[in-house]
Amino acid sequence: MVEIVESPHICGVQFAHLRAFTDARGVVIETFRKEWFPDHSWEAIQTNCSHSRAGVLRGLHYHLYQTDYWYLVRGTLRAGLVDLRRSSPTYRATQMVDLSDHTPIGLLLPCGVAHGFLALSDVTLIYLVNRYYDASDEYGLAWNDPELGLDWGLQDKEPLISERDRTNPRLAHIPIQSLPR
Repeated sequence: MVEIVESPHICGVQFAHLRAFTDARGVVIETFRKEWFPDHSWEAIQTNCSHSRAGVLRGLHYHLYQTDYWYLVRGTLRAGLVDLRRSSPTYRATQMVDLSDHTPIGLLLPCGVAHGFLALSDVTLIYLVNRYYDASDEYGLAWNDPELGLDWGLQDKEPLISERDRTNPRLAHIPIQSLPR
């Protein structure tokens, strides 16, 4: 039985504690069912796969109209989450989450929750989304903004970051009207 747990830090972020079925042949894990999230009126219409080397940091990214559901296929990562929804009771709350392929967990990220991850090993991440890719709904937030206080555990190591993510603005420089309601 899959257990769905609401984040204690950010409203709407949910964890699906998945069940692995193991035998001599290997493992089978049911990774997603729409019915697990009855409070969310979204339907996955696109699946993406991200392969990242150890030391890569992706994000932070957020969307006004796109919900993401993550499932880590391989490796270990540290996810950073920030609630940017101005109407949310957890507005500006943050959370760090470690995910590993040893513990199968799905992660539901609603619209307006900024998200990114640091690959602690080589990782393969599958993510389902409710909208086709649309560059006009792709926003960024500085992963290292001191105002957010996200502890990536880098101990002064420099992660490998894309040029786009390197230039993401700090929260104080994002116009309030650009933040999700």
